Amino acid sequence: MYRLLVEKRVLKVLGNVKRYPAKVHRQITMKIFLLQYDPRPPDCKPVGIGYRVDVGEHRILYTVDDSEQVVRIELVGPRQDDEVYRMARRLGLL
Repeated sequence: MYRLLVEKRVLKVLGNVKRYPAKVHRQITMKIFLLQYDPRPPDCKPVGIGYRVDVGEHRILYTVDDSEQVVRIELVGPRQDDEVYRMARRLGLL
């Protein structure tokens, strides 16, 4: 089992209850927790220096360090208008 490290920017986004409906928030949180058991699920896609998984219209961008057995959640955001990808480029993840 891998350890999960969640960036502060992700916690800030997920902590904003008004940003996501409860159902979407639960789906995103569940998907993040499942990554500790399988960091490269069949629905993940390699992007930049890490991976991407889809949760409806939202994306979770993360990196995996196999030597340390760590999954680092880098970004969570909506796919619409490529917002999450613009943020990833600014952070050097793509």
